[in-house]
Amino acid sequence: MNPIDELRAARPAHLGDAPVDERTRAAELSYAMSRPRQARQRRKTRPVWGISLAGAAAVTAAAVVVTGTGGGTPPAPDAARATTALSTTTPPTTALSTTAPPAPTPSTAAPKVTLSAREVLLAAAEKADRQPDDTAAYWHTASVSRSLYKAVDGGYLVWDRSRIEGWTPKATGGDQWSRNRSLGARPATEADETAWRQAGSPAEIKVEMPAKMGELTLSTSPRAAKTGHAPLVDGDKVFWLGRNVTMKDLRGLPSDPGELKAWLLRSYGGHGTESSSDPMTADVWLFTVSAGLITDMPVTPEVRGAAFRMLAGLDTVEVIENVTDAEGRQGTAVAIEQTVRTKDKKSTGVLENRLIFDQATGRALANESVVVKPGGYQAAFEPGTVWNSTAVLEAGWTDSKP
Repeated sequence: MNPIDELRAARPAHLGDAPVDERTRAAELSYAMSRPRQARQRRKTRPVWGISLAGAAAVTAAAVVVTGTGGGTPPAPDAARATTALSTTTPPTTALSTTAPPAPTPSTAAPKVTLSAREVLLAAAEKADRQPDDTAAYWHTASVSRSLYKAVDGGYLVWDRSRIEGWTPKATGGDQWSRNRSLGARPATEADETAWRQAGSPAEIKVEMPAKMGELTLSTSPRAAKTGHAPLVDGDKVFWLGRNVTMKDLRGLPSDPGELKAWLLRSYGGHGTESSSDPMTADVWLFTVSAGLITDMPVTPEVRGAAFRMLAGLDTVEVIENVTDAEGRQGTAVAIEQTVRTKDKKSTGVLENRLIFDQATGRALANESVVVKPGGYQAAFEPGTVWNSTAVLEAGWTDSKP
């Protein structure tokens, strides 16, 4: 099965069976990655991770990151109790805006500094423990996903951007709602914009697909939002956390870091979150799965703090200071390197998976994937390129649905 087919197979049930073009699929990946897998549930086996980025990417199941984050200072609660847990300083975004924030520069990886990852993460854990935990009828998240492509004509880099929202019911037996909107493609940097203008400022941009998978055409124009809903898998499954889990499972996760690690590792099989044929170390697997837990899952503040403490115990993580995410917010990143390869194993590279958070509050801001060694499905990008990012604008409880 090629990567596009794998992504198509991973498409969650609540998004329906209608055909979807591949650029829209890029927007849906970070949402689909955290949702339960209906097809696997029918066979009553452990569901396949559908894609921190996330982790994360539009066209490959071999190199994606858990995506989805929260961050900033929560607003004062209102009558609807909207977004009480992890809202960012970004204003509420129920009404979709066509004005896009400045796109991240794809080749400006922040310099690494000598800091104790353990100390930074333990401090973040203390802050995370103090986050509010009022609940409501729905867990609501809103994020902006960006994936980087290279134009066929001109060779300039282009960000394809999408906004994704989800409403997950607290009660069993309800419907899960989603709203997706393409925000349009745009040149990644000023130099790329100059090259785009020299190419005639095309409204439709043909871009290269990785690993000789052909071409894809991106539109620079935003599209109308699409809203849909569907029953929860089995009536109660809400997220994927190594396996399909219920809201009760998430709310009952252990707040001790050792117990949380053991709980998560019961689903670890020695391979990646996307494919059983892709080896992955336990540290990378824990980092990948825990990033989603920290950023946009409705766990208790104590469990979120435990996840930070668990990551503090991993010797393979690093800290990067003064990182600016795609929304222009500055934070600290904890990062781990991951080997990636094409499905045929002919091209191998290294990515750095980053979880960016606000050190002052312990709230997550974004997930990014940075090219360390070009190869795999990122062979066309230079070292230091931020090739995929997801920034969550809102993550919290609300009594409202679409």
